[in-house]
Amino acid sequence: MAGRSNIWKLYGIRFFYSLIPAYVIERLYWEERGMTIQYVVYTEIIYAIAIMLLELPTGILADKWGRKPMVVLAACMGCLEFFLLLHASQFWHFALVVVLAAAGSSAASGTETALLYDSLAANGRERAFEKIVGRMRGFDLVATMLAALGGSWLAHQFGFAFNYWLSLFSMGLCLLLTCLLIEPVTSPSATGQNEEPLPVKQFVRQALLQFRDRPGLLLVVLAATVTGAAINFIDEFWQIYLDRIGISVLYFGLFSAAIYFLQLPGSLLAYRLRDIFGCRPLLLIILAGLTLGFGYMAAVPGTSSIAALFLICLFAGMIEPLAAGYLHHRIDSSMRATMGSFQSFGTNAAIMGTGLGFGFASARWDIFGGYGLIAVLCGGFLTYFFFASKRQLD
Repeated sequence: MAGRSNIWKLYGIRFFYSLIPAYVIERLYWEERGMTIQYVVYTEIIYAIAIMLLELPTGILADKWGRKPMVVLAACMGCLEFFLLLHASQFWHFALVVVLAAAGSSAASGTETALLYDSLAANGRERAFEKIVGRMRGFDLVATMLAALGGSWLAHQFGFAFNYWLSLFSMGLCLLLTCLLIEPVTSPSATGQNEEPLPVKQFVRQALLQFRDRPGLLLVVLAATVTGAAINFIDEFWQIYLDRIGISVLYFGLFSAAIYFLQLPGSLLAYRLRDIFGCRPLLLIILAGLTLGFGYMAAVPGTSSIAALFLICLFAGMIEPLAAGYLHHRIDSSMRATMGSFQSFGTNAAIMGTGLGFGFASARWDIFGGYGLIAVLCGGFLTYFFFASKRQLD
Protein backbone atom coordinates (compact mmCIF):
# COMPACT_ATOMS: atom_id res chain seq x y z
CA MET A 1 0.00 0.00 0.00
CA ALA A 2 2.89 2.36 0.70
CA GLY A 3 3.95 2.16 -2.94
CA ARG A 4 0.50 3.05 -4.29
CA SER A 5 0.12 5.85 -1.73
CA ASN A 6 3.46 7.37 -2.68
CA ILE A 7 2.63 7.57 -6.39
CA TRP A 8 -0.19 10.10 -6.14
CA LYS A 9 1.88 12.10 -3.64
CA LEU A 10 4.76 12.18 -6.12
CA TYR A 11 2.35 13.41 -8.79
CA GLY A 12 1.34 16.23 -6.46
CA ILE A 13 4.93 17.01 -5.51
CA ARG A 14 5.91 17.33 -9.18
CA PHE A 15 2.90 19.53 -9.89
CA PHE A 16 3.38 22.00 -7.04
CA TYR A 17 7.18 21.98 -7.39
CA SER A 18 6.71 23.27 -10.96
CA LEU A 19 3.75 25.57 -10.24
CA ILE A 20 6.10 28.52 -9.67
CA PRO A 21 4.82 31.75 -11.27
CA ALA A 22 7.93 33.57 -10.01
CA TYR A 23 10.11 31.99 -12.69
CA VAL A 24 8.45 33.80 -15.57
CA ILE A 25 9.53 37.21 -14.21
CA GLU A 26 12.51 36.08 -12.14
CA ARG A 27 15.24 38.12 -13.82
CA LEU A 28 13.16 41.30 -13.90
CA TYR A 29 12.36 40.89 -10.21
CA TRP A 30 16.04 40.43 -9.43
CA GLU A 31 16.93 43.47 -11.53
CA GLU A 32 14.28 45.49 -9.66
CA ARG A 33 16.06 44.51 -6.42
CA GLY A 34 19.41 45.80 -7.69
CA MET A 35 20.83 42.66 -9.33
CA THR A 36 22.62 43.62 -12.55
CA ILE A 37 23.44 41.05 -15.23
CA GLN A 38 26.98 40.79 -13.89
CA TYR A 39 25.73 40.17 -10.36
CA VAL A 40 23.36 37.48 -11.67
CA VAL A 41 26.29 35.81 -13.43
CA TYR A 42 28.19 35.82 -10.13
CA THR A 43 25.27 34.02 -8.47
CA GLU A 44 25.26 31.52 -11.35
CA ILE A 45 28.91 30.81 -10.64
CA ILE A 46 28.19 30.40 -6.92
CA TYR A 47 25.34 28.04 -7.79
CA ALA A 48 27.58 25.96 -10.07
CA ILE A 49 30.28 25.69 -7.39
CA ALA A 50 27.73 24.69 -4.75
CA ILE A 51 26.23 22.03 -7.04
CA MET A 52 29.64 20.53 -7.75
CA LEU A 53 30.51 20.45 -4.05
CA LEU A 54 27.18 19.06 -2.87
CA GLU A 55 26.22 16.54 -5.55
CA LEU A 56 28.30 13.60 -4.27
CA PRO A 57 27.78 14.24 -0.51
CA THR A 58 23.99 14.38 -0.94
CA GLY A 59 24.15 11.06 -2.80
CA ILE A 60 25.96 9.52 0.16
CA LEU A 61 23.42 10.98 2.58
CA ALA A 62 20.56 9.59 0.49
CA ASP A 63 22.11 6.12 0.85
CA LYS A 64 22.53 6.49 4.61
CA TRP A 65 19.36 8.36 5.57
CA GLY A 66 16.91 6.97 3.02
CA ARG A 67 15.04 8.64 0.15
CA LYS A 68 12.27 10.49 1.99
CA PRO A 69 14.49 12.69 4.23
CA MET A 70 16.33 14.04 1.18
CA VAL A 71 13.11 14.79 -0.71
CA VAL A 72 11.77 16.60 2.38
CA LEU A 73 15.05 18.51 2.68
CA ALA A 74 14.79 19.62 -0.96
CA ALA A 75 11.26 20.96 -0.38
CA CYS A 76 12.40 22.76 2.79
CA MET A 77 15.20 24.43 0.85
CA GLY A 78 12.66 25.53 -1.77
CA CYS A 79 10.39 27.15 0.84
CA LEU A 80 13.29 28.94 2.49
CA GLU A 81 14.56 30.09 -0.90
CA PHE A 82 11.32 31.91 -1.81
CA PHE A 83 10.89 33.33 1.68
CA LEU A 84 14.34 34.92 1.50
CA LEU A 85 13.74 36.23 -2.03
CA LEU A 86 10.70 38.15 -0.81
CA HIS A 87 12.99 40.09 1.54
CA ALA A 88 16.19 40.13 -0.56
CA SER A 89 17.74 43.51 -1.28
CA GLN A 90 21.51 42.94 -1.32
CA PHE A 91 23.83 40.74 -3.34
CA TRP A 92 24.66 38.42 -0.44
CA HIS A 93 20.94 37.73 0.04
CA PHE A 94 20.72 36.40 -3.51
CA ALA A 95 23.99 34.53 -3.11
CA LEU A 96 22.53 32.74 -0.08
CA VAL A 97 19.39 31.95 -2.06
CA VAL A 98 21.32 30.21 -4.86
CA VAL A 99 23.28 28.16 -2.31
CA LEU A 100 19.99 26.99 -0.84
CA ALA A 101 18.69 26.26 -4.34
CA ALA A 102 21.82 24.23 -5.09
CA ALA A 103 21.39 22.28 -1.86
CA GLY A 104 17.77 21.52 -2.71
CA SER A 105 18.59 20.52 -6.27
CA SER A 106 21.41 18.24 -5.14
CA ALA A 107 19.21 16.63 -2.48
CA ALA A 108 16.41 15.92 -4.97
CA SER A 109 18.66 14.86 -7.84
CA GLY A 110 17.92 11.20 -8.53
CA THR A 111 16.34 10.70 -5.10
CA GLU A 112 12.76 11.27 -6.22
CA THR A 113 12.90 8.67 -8.99
CA ALA A 114 14.74 6.26 -6.69
CA LEU A 115 11.91 6.59 -4.17
CA LEU A 116 9.41 5.97 -6.96
CA TYR A 117 11.22 2.80 -8.05
CA ASP A 118 11.46 1.54 -4.47
CA SER A 119 7.73 2.18 -4.00
CA LEU A 120 6.84 0.27 -7.16
CA ALA A 121 9.23 -2.57 -6.26
CA ALA A 122 7.51 -2.96 -2.89
CA ASN A 123 4.35 -3.85 -4.81
CA GLY A 124 5.98 -5.82 -7.61
CA ARG A 125 5.21 -3.10 -10.17
CA GLU A 126 8.72 -2.27 -11.42
CA ARG A 127 7.59 -2.57 -15.05
CA ALA A 128 5.30 0.43 -14.58
CA PHE A 129 8.27 2.69 -13.76
CA GLU A 130 8.63 4.33 -17.20
CA LYS A 131 4.85 4.87 -17.44
CA ILE A 132 4.68 6.56 -14.04
CA VAL A 133 7.73 8.72 -14.80
CA GLY A 134 6.04 9.80 -18.04
CA ARG A 135 2.93 10.82 -16.12
CA MET A 136 5.06 12.72 -13.61
CA ARG A 137 6.60 14.65 -16.50
CA GLY A 138 3.08 15.37 -17.73
CA PHE A 139 2.19 16.94 -14.37
CA ASP A 140 5.46 18.85 -14.59
CA LEU A 141 4.56 20.23 -18.01
CA VAL A 142 1.00 21.22 -17.11
CA ALA A 143 2.14 23.03 -13.95
CA THR A 144 4.93 24.83 -15.80
CA MET A 145 2.49 25.98 -18.47
CA LEU A 146 -0.06 27.22 -15.93
CA ALA A 147 2.64 29.05 -13.96
CA ALA A 148 4.07 30.68 -17.08
CA LEU A 149 0.79 31.77 -18.63
CA GLY A 150 -0.81 32.85 -15.36
CA GLY A 151 2.38 34.28 -13.86
CA SER A 152 2.94 36.90 -16.55
CA TRP A 153 -0.65 38.16 -16.25
CA LEU A 154 -0.53 38.18 -12.44
CA ALA A 155 2.77 40.08 -12.45
CA HIS A 156 1.32 42.63 -14.87
CA GLN A 157 -1.73 43.11 -12.64
CA PHE A 158 -0.32 42.88 -9.11
CA GLY A 159 3.43 43.35 -9.36
CA PHE A 160 6.38 40.97 -9.26
CA ALA A 161 6.35 40.25 -5.50
CA PHE A 162 2.84 38.75 -5.70
CA ASN A 163 4.19 35.92 -7.85
CA TYR A 164 6.77 35.12 -5.19
CA TRP A 165 4.12 34.84 -2.48
CA LEU A 166 2.18 32.42 -4.68
CA SER A 167 5.35 30.44 -5.36
CA LEU A 168 6.07 30.19 -1.63
CA PHE A 169 2.54 28.87 -1.09
CA SER A 170 2.95 26.27 -3.85
CA MET A 171 6.29 25.15 -2.43
CA GLY A 172 4.66 24.87 1.00
CA LEU A 173 2.08 22.44 -0.44
CA CYS A 174 4.96 20.52 -2.00
CA LEU A 175 6.65 20.30 1.43
CA LEU A 176 3.42 19.03 3.01
CA LEU A 177 3.18 16.23 0.46
CA THR A 178 6.82 15.22 0.95
CA CYS A 179 6.17 14.86 4.68
CA LEU A 180 3.32 12.47 3.88
CA LEU A 181 5.56 10.17 1.82
CA ILE A 182 6.21 6.70 3.21
CA GLU A 183 9.73 5.28 3.05
CA PRO A 184 9.25 1.97 1.21
CA VAL A 185 10.71 -1.19 2.71
CA THR A 186 12.59 -3.05 -0.02
CA SER A 187 15.49 -5.50 -0.10
CA PRO A 188 18.94 -4.06 -0.91
CA SER A 189 19.32 -6.49 -3.80
CA ALA A 190 16.11 -5.21 -5.37
CA THR A 191 17.05 -1.55 -5.27
CA GLY A 192 20.82 -1.55 -5.41
CA GLN A 193 21.12 0.05 -1.99
CA ASN A 194 24.00 -2.27 -1.14
CA GLU A 195 26.27 -0.42 -3.55
CA GLU A 196 28.59 1.99 -1.81
CA PRO A 197 29.02 5.44 -3.36
CA LEU A 198 32.31 5.82 -5.19
CA PRO A 199 35.03 7.82 -3.43
CA VAL A 200 35.80 11.05 -5.25
CA LYS A 201 39.25 9.93 -6.46
CA GLN A 202 37.91 6.64 -7.81
CA PHE A 203 34.94 8.45 -9.31
CA VAL A 204 37.20 10.76 -11.33
CA ARG A 205 39.72 8.04 -12.19
CA GLN A 206 37.17 5.65 -13.66
CA ALA A 207 35.53 8.42 -15.68
CA LEU A 208 38.89 9.50 -17.09
CA LEU A 209 39.71 5.89 -18.00
CA GLN A 210 36.44 5.70 -19.92
CA PHE A 211 37.41 8.82 -21.85
CA ARG A 212 40.89 7.45 -22.56
CA ASP A 213 39.57 4.18 -23.92
CA ARG A 214 36.73 5.79 -25.91
CA PRO A 215 37.80 9.13 -27.45
CA GLY A 216 34.41 9.50 -29.13
CA LEU A 217 32.77 9.41 -25.72
CA LEU A 218 34.84 12.37 -24.60
CA LEU A 219 33.81 14.37 -27.68
CA VAL A 220 30.11 13.71 -27.12
CA VAL A 221 30.39 14.65 -23.44
CA LEU A 222 32.24 17.83 -24.39
CA ALA A 223 29.57 18.65 -26.97
CA ALA A 224 26.84 18.12 -24.37
CA THR A 225 28.79 20.20 -21.87
CA VAL A 226 29.33 23.14 -24.24
CA THR A 227 25.78 23.16 -25.58
CA GLY A 228 24.33 22.69 -22.09
CA ALA A 229 26.32 25.64 -20.77
CA ALA A 230 25.30 27.80 -23.76
CA ILE A 231 21.60 26.99 -23.40
CA ASN A 232 21.81 27.81 -19.70
CA PHE A 233 22.26 31.46 -20.66
CA ILE A 234 19.01 31.30 -22.62
CA ASP A 235 17.19 29.81 -19.64
CA GLU A 236 18.58 32.43 -17.27
CA PHE A 237 18.48 35.61 -19.36
CA TRP A 238 15.73 35.35 -21.99
CA GLN A 239 13.53 37.63 -19.89
CA ILE A 240 16.12 40.42 -19.92
CA TYR A 241 16.67 39.92 -23.66
CA LEU A 242 12.94 40.25 -24.42
CA ASP A 243 12.75 43.30 -22.16
CA ARG A 244 15.65 44.92 -24.03
CA ILE A 245 13.99 44.44 -27.43
CA GLY A 246 10.75 45.96 -26.16
CA ILE A 247 8.54 42.94 -25.41
CA SER A 248 6.05 43.63 -22.60
CA VAL A 249 6.12 41.44 -19.48
CA LEU A 250 2.46 40.70 -20.22
CA TYR A 251 3.58 38.33 -22.99
CA PHE A 252 6.36 36.64 -21.04
CA GLY A 253 4.09 33.74 -20.13
CA LEU A 254 3.46 32.96 -23.79
CA PHE A 255 7.16 33.13 -24.55
CA SER A 256 7.99 30.91 -21.58
CA ALA A 257 5.44 28.35 -22.74
CA ALA A 258 6.79 28.49 -26.29
CA ILE A 259 10.38 28.07 -25.13
CA TYR A 260 9.37 25.01 -23.12
CA PHE A 261 7.24 23.41 -25.84
CA LEU A 262 9.74 23.99 -28.63
CA GLN A 263 12.16 21.67 -26.87
CA LEU A 264 9.70 18.77 -27.01
CA PRO A 265 9.98 17.94 -30.76
CA GLY A 266 13.75 17.69 -30.50
CA SER A 267 13.50 15.45 -27.43
CA LEU A 268 10.97 13.15 -29.09
CA LEU A 269 12.60 13.01 -32.52
CA ALA A 270 16.30 12.98 -31.55
CA TYR A 271 16.73 9.22 -31.91
CA ARG A 272 14.95 9.12 -35.27
CA LEU A 273 17.03 12.02 -36.53
CA ARG A 274 20.14 10.20 -35.32
CA ASP A 275 19.14 7.16 -37.39
CA ILE A 276 18.65 9.38 -40.45
CA PHE A 277 21.68 11.66 -40.19
CA GLY A 278 24.02 9.83 -37.79
CA CYS A 279 25.33 11.10 -34.45
CA ARG A 280 28.24 13.20 -35.74
CA PRO A 281 26.32 15.08 -38.50
CA LEU A 282 23.44 15.76 -36.11
CA LEU A 283 25.77 17.17 -33.45
CA LEU A 284 27.41 19.35 -36.10
CA ILE A 285 23.96 20.63 -37.17
CA ILE A 286 23.08 21.41 -33.54
CA LEU A 287 26.35 23.25 -32.90
CA ALA A 288 25.97 25.21 -36.15
CA GLY A 289 22.38 26.08 -35.23
CA LEU A 290 23.41 27.37 -31.82
CA THR A 291 26.27 29.39 -33.30
CA LEU A 292 24.01 31.05 -35.88
CA GLY A 293 21.18 31.54 -33.40
CA PHE A 294 23.28 33.25 -30.73
CA GLY A 295 25.11 35.27 -33.40
CA TYR A 296 21.86 36.58 -34.85
CA MET A 297 20.45 37.44 -31.41
CA ALA A 298 23.58 39.47 -30.70
CA ALA A 299 23.95 41.18 -34.08
CA VAL A 300 20.32 41.82 -35.05
CA PRO A 301 18.35 42.56 -31.86
CA GLY A 302 14.66 43.00 -32.58
CA THR A 303 11.50 41.05 -33.26
CA SER A 304 13.21 38.93 -35.93
CA SER A 305 15.75 37.73 -33.37
CA ILE A 306 12.90 35.96 -31.56
CA ALA A 307 12.97 33.42 -34.39
CA ALA A 308 16.66 32.81 -33.63
CA LEU A 309 15.77 32.31 -29.95
CA PHE A 310 13.15 29.74 -30.92
CA LEU A 311 15.65 28.02 -33.24
CA ILE A 312 18.05 27.58 -30.33
CA CYS A 313 15.24 26.03 -28.28
CA LEU A 314 14.46 23.55 -31.07
CA PHE A 315 18.06 22.38 -31.14
CA ALA A 316 18.30 22.41 -27.34
CA GLY A 317 15.74 19.64 -27.03
CA MET A 318 17.93 17.22 -28.99
CA ILE A 319 21.01 17.44 -26.80
CA GLU A 320 20.02 15.41 -23.74
CA PRO A 321 18.53 12.32 -25.47
CA LEU A 322 21.26 12.29 -28.12
CA ALA A 323 24.13 12.49 -25.61
CA ALA A 324 22.45 10.15 -23.12
CA GLY A 325 21.78 7.57 -25.83
CA TYR A 326 25.38 7.65 -27.01
CA LEU A 327 26.66 7.23 -23.45
CA HIS A 328 24.32 4.43 -22.40
CA HIS A 329 24.98 2.35 -25.52
CA ARG A 330 28.75 2.46 -25.00
CA ILE A 331 29.47 2.20 -21.27
CA ASP A 332 28.95 -0.49 -18.66
CA SER A 333 25.86 -0.27 -16.48
CA SER A 334 28.03 0.16 -13.39
CA MET A 335 29.42 3.42 -14.81
CA ARG A 336 26.23 5.02 -16.16
CA ALA A 337 25.45 7.07 -13.06
CA THR A 338 29.11 7.95 -12.67
CA MET A 339 29.40 9.30 -16.21
CA GLY A 340 26.14 11.20 -15.87
CA SER A 341 27.41 12.89 -12.72
CA PHE A 342 30.73 13.61 -14.39
CA GLN A 343 28.90 15.32 -17.26
CA SER A 344 26.86 17.37 -14.79
CA PHE A 345 30.06 18.40 -13.04
CA GLY A 346 31.61 19.43 -16.38
CA THR A 347 28.56 21.42 -17.45
CA ASN A 348 28.56 23.42 -14.24
CA ALA A 349 32.29 24.02 -14.57
CA ALA A 350 31.70 25.29 -18.13
CA ILE A 351 28.90 27.56 -16.91
CA MET A 352 31.28 28.96 -14.31
CA GLY A 353 34.03 29.70 -16.81
CA THR A 354 31.73 31.03 -19.51
CA GLY A 355 29.81 33.08 -16.97
CA LEU A 356 32.83 35.24 -16.21
CA GLY A 357 33.17 36.24 -19.85
CA PHE A 358 29.41 36.58 -20.27
CA GLY A 359 29.20 38.94 -17.30
CA PHE A 360 32.07 41.09 -18.60
CA ALA A 361 30.64 41.28 -22.13
CA SER A 362 27.13 42.04 -20.84
CA ALA A 363 28.41 44.78 -18.55
CA ARG A 364 30.11 46.43 -21.53
CA TRP A 365 27.65 45.77 -24.37
CA ASP A 366 24.50 44.73 -22.46
CA ILE A 367 22.90 41.31 -22.97
CA PHE A 368 23.69 41.41 -26.71
CA GLY A 369 27.42 41.35 -26.03
CA GLY A 370 26.99 38.37 -23.72
CA TYR A 371 25.15 36.38 -26.38
CA GLY A 372 27.75 37.42 -28.93
CA LEU A 373 30.43 35.85 -26.75
CA ILE A 374 28.38 32.62 -26.52
CA ALA A 375 28.18 32.57 -30.34
CA VAL A 376 31.97 32.89 -30.60
CA LEU A 377 32.51 30.05 -28.10
CA CYS A 378 30.01 27.77 -29.86
CA GLY A 379 31.62 28.55 -33.21
CA GLY A 380 35.08 27.79 -31.85
CA PHE A 381 33.97 24.44 -30.45
CA LEU A 382 32.13 23.66 -33.71
CA THR A 383 35.41 24.07 -35.60
CA TYR A 384 37.27 21.85 -33.12
CA PHE A 385 34.54 19.20 -33.13
CA PHE A 386 34.40 19.09 -36.94
CA PHE A 387 38.05 18.06 -37.23
CA ALA A 388 38.43 16.04 -34.01
CA SER A 389 35.37 13.86 -34.61
CA LYS A 390 36.19 12.69 -38.14
CA ARG A 391 37.72 9.40 -37.02
CA GLN A 392 36.86 9.19 -33.35
CA LEU A 393 33.06 9.42 -33.48
CA ASP A 394 31.10 6.45 -34.76
